[in-house]
Amino acid sequence: MAKINITKETYLKWFESMVLMRKFEEKCAQVYGNQKIKGFLHLYNGQEAVVAGTYSVINKNDRVITAYRDHAHALAAGITPNACMAEMYGRSTGCSKGKGGSMHFFSKEHNFFGGHGIVGGQIPLGAGLAFADKYLETGSVTVAYMGDGAVRQGGVHEAFNMAMNWKLPVVFVCENNGYAMGTSVERTANSEDIYKLGLAYDMPCMPVDGMSCEAVHKAMDEAVDRARRGDGPTFLEIRTYRFRGHSMSDPQKYRSKEEVEEFKKQDPIEVVRDIILKKKWAKTTELEAIEAQMKKVVEEAEQFAENSPWPELSELYTDNYTQADYPFIMD
Repeated sequence: MAKINITKETYLKWFESMVLMRKFEEKCAQVYGNQKIKGFLHLYNGQEAVVAGTYSVINKNDRVITAYRDHAHALAAGITPNACMAEMYGRSTGCSKGKGGSMHFFSKEHNFFGGHGIVGGQIPLGAGLAFADKYLETGSVTVAYMGDGAVRQGGVHEAFNMAMNWKLPVVFVCENNGYAMGTSVERTANSEDIYKLGLAYDMPCMPVDGMSCEAVHKAMDEAVDRARRGDGPTFLEIRTYRFRGHSMSDPQKYRSKEEVEEFKKQDPIEVVRDIILKKKWAKTTELEAIEAQMKKVVEEAEQFAENSPWPELSELYTDNYTQADYPFIMD
């Protein structure tokens, strides 16, 4: 049975980690506006409880793979804000050596396997990671995230079928924020209950309140425990909401300001803050100090990125193929 308890320390960790995520994303939006970040930028504001509630369950040997809205996942995995911001800037000190950018964070050291720009492409890869762990008997679990639009991809269903057939130690997570780019779930599916897709494969599945760290933690605890003891995968539809557009170029004409403001009343950071204060686990001034510290950390990350060098041109030819297999590309 699931067994990881939720304590005062859990709530304080949730608050600190989510504030860091939010401050990081706000800084990214600012420097993007100053044209310091190029390309696409997908922010995570509002969805922080999904990641926070996951990382209070999994351990450092477990693996995570996700789509292109990946900054918060990387920070929770332990990749430093400096390395994350430098990657945003395309600098050599970034977590992908400045060659991945916003959508392709990666760190083998932290068992964070992307950051993937191809919609749904990471899900079969997540099943593959879990297959390797089952084959090698490592005892590790993979958490594979996707968006609500990605569940329409064929590879997702192939991965579900194989994962159940082989009882792979993987938790599939749909971060359902209501919109695939600008298309609502109700316009793309006969059933808005995405979690029911798991029923076709006899996969344990359920909806989860993605605005609550505690709800995510409890659902993830049960799913990870199931995977770790060899009983196979789970599919969680974690219902959340993004406060900003799909990307920085999104005019958001598909939803009203009133809708956004209504969901902001469920801001997971404020929910956690209220519980901490109600239970007298910390004072307002102490939480404000945490916020100030996280703001400072992000500002230092900005300066680190600003002062970091660009990759050498020779980096175009590294990390693509091995020289032993393709010696001609190194000539």
